[in-house]
Amino acid sequence: MVKSSTPTSASRKPSKVEGLKERSNFLREPVATELLQDTNHFTEDAVQILKFHGSYQQDNRDNRAKGQEKDYQFMLRTKNPGGLVPPQLYLTLDKLAEEYGNQTLRATTRQGFQLHGILKKDLKSAIAAIIKNMGSTLAACGDVSRNVMAPPAPFKNRAEYQYAWEYAQNIADLLTPQTGAYYEIWLDGEKAISAEEDPRVKEARQRNGNGTIIHDNPEPIYGTHYMPRKFKCAVTVPGDNSVDLYSQDLSLVVITNDQKELEGFNVFAGGGLGRTHNKEETFTRLADPICYVASEDIYDLVKAIVATQRDYGDRTDRRHARLKYLLHDWGVDKFRSMVEEYFGKSLEPFQPLPEFKYEDFLGWNEQGDGKLFLGISVENGRIKDEGSFQLRTALREIVQQFGIPIRLTPHHNVIFYDIEPELQQDIQEILHRCGVQSDPSAINPLVRYSMACPALPTCGLATTESERVMPSVLKRIEVLLDKVGLEQEHFVVRMTGCPNGCARPYMAELGFVGSAPEAYQVWLGGSPTQTRLALPYMERLHLSDMETQLEPILSPADLFFVGIYLFLAWSMILAVSSRRLNLARWQWSLVLGIGLIGIVLAIATSTETANLPPPIVSTYGWVSLLQQSVKLFYIVGDILLLIIATMLLLAFWGGRFAQSWGMIAAAVFSLYIADTWLKYAENHIEKYQSGSLLEVFSVFSGVLFAIGAAVEYEISSRSRREKSGRRRA
Repeated sequence: MVKSSTPTSASRKPSKVEGLKERSNFLREPVATELLQDTNHFTEDAVQILKFHGSYQQDNRDNRAKGQEKDYQFMLRTKNPGGLVPPQLYLTLDKLAEEYGNQTLRATTRQGFQLHGILKKDLKSAIAAIIKNMGSTLAACGDVSRNVMAPPAPFKNRAEYQYAWEYAQNIADLLTPQTGAYYEIWLDGEKAISAEEDPRVKEARQRNGNGTIIHDNPEPIYGTHYMPRKFKCAVTVPGDNSVDLYSQDLSLVVITNDQKELEGFNVFAGGGLGRTHNKEETFTRLADPICYVASEDIYDLVKAIVATQRDYGDRTDRRHARLKYLLHDWGVDKFRSMVEEYFGKSLEPFQPLPEFKYEDFLGWNEQGDGKLFLGISVENGRIKDEGSFQLRTALREIVQQFGIPIRLTPHHNVIFYDIEPELQQDIQEILHRCGVQSDPSAINPLVRYSMACPALPTCGLATTESERVMPSVLKRIEVLLDKVGLEQEHFVVRMTGCPNGCARPYMAELGFVGSAPEAYQVWLGGSPTQTRLALPYMERLHLSDMETQLEPILSPADLFFVGIYLFLAWSMILAVSSRRLNLARWQWSLVLGIGLIGIVLAIATSTETANLPPPIVSTYGWVSLLQQSVKLFYIVGDILLLIIATMLLLAFWGGRFAQSWGMIAAAVFSLYIADTWLKYAENHIEKYQSGSLLEVFSVFSGVLFAIGAAVEYEISSRSRREKSGRRRA
């Protein structure tokens, strides 16, 4: 069927989905047959093929009831290369949301729209309406090239942005499935009126490049089985990382000459964020720099990379099927060599690039041709009317009255562009009346730069909330920042309800990844520019414990306890240094054994799933690093006191100081037991509440230290009195 990337994958059977694709007659069945059946849902086999048509079958989990059928409904996702949404299409989507959906529109993190809550009986009417109004849902999901992203800023005086838009559209056209199934099913075979493809795209789709094209096949680029898994592309310009280019399977960066003429593209490949909890063989990965390619060869190079993944990607294990795993298994050099075979010539060296930055392009801006564009923040991408906040009404009125187009952003915001300056006041009045903020400086930065996926109640993969809980989480984080004196600081926060990473939490400075009901894996260390992966910091954080875990554990009480530890350690060291320790070999062995056991127990009970990843540049990062340092001090302090107490107990055993040092040693052992238990409970017992029986050892510790100190004082005082009496005599 296909070539295999490894001998092990060659010896395994293809996944079930591969068979479904093969039997689908190029994405027709069983969708076409089941669409005509009087049911409220599709079978699981049909659901897999339905994804290629841009729809996911879901059920509203808020409405689940024991013994009752699921509340089946469908999500529709549009495909909008570069985020372009013509006015006619936007008004159609708004109408469909009202008539068939849940009265909201959801802007996605890949610059498309999602409609939620559509019933099966309305699915054909909804898709047909989208197609007839300059839209499409074809290949918005499924094992194909998804929506091709591009920077949303509509700069008309910056040629590189125009090239990015142009080639995002052309590559989307090149990689669009060619099967007639889409129009046969949803338009009864009627071909929709759409923009004419670039002639270079048509030519490239048929031009064979050393095996990139499958001849005599309705799908010349994909073939019968399409791709092993989803394939995500983006086109951007030097310095602009609004598309999160390192998270893509394939990213192209426009390269122009001094005259701003297009010369070619830098190529990145192998990024991807989807993973599975407790499956170490799945992981996040940043895209690698691959090569530079001249503009006249770009379509052949894209085909070569697609063909490499098509023919060598893992079709036996869908968790291991993305291009990132092929890059990881092969290495960049082998991947380049294989791409060169399909490309037909050597790849050119990567061109130098400036540092990438992230911009959201919110507020009023000049687009370079005398007109304006306006970026509007959409919290979590949800366009809705709720109380005095009438965002959906505002956007609909603006499009209806002024007929201006929209670009959706990769940060699920909306940009209106080609606005005549004289319309600015009228648009501003609509926004003000509808309670919509257009000034980005007036938006809480935590909210402005955050993202969350839809998750519950509709996403079948979600294990917990995301979009619905994110506003309250951000408010709690804001309160924490105020509490510790960091009210002027902000960072990028992203949340998903599962580990698939739709809101790209693994690129955030603080990422929450759903792992269980009301619980999240915490990731730290991504950068504000989206150029560095975060790393796992905490395996499971229950939302009720967020303040306890995220608030820096550094208070006046810590200063007191640190002082106590230092005082005890110094006092005990003085006690050792002022006396000659004549320990036998077996006694030294006992000290060493107790010390090693103490270290092992401390590590076992104190170690969390992952440590704070360096470097962390966010404010939360250095505060957490300080917190970790204090925790480490307590661990080292416990072990040091344990070792010294053992030495003193053995040294003075049976002597006049045995009673006092026995008490002090018992106090140290009690302190160690109490601290070790508390560390274990905090790190390994979910929602642990203090008050366990073992915590009584902390009380024993204080009492025994006091008794030991009193006895030591009495013995030392008596010794001094006796010596003084002998001198007088």
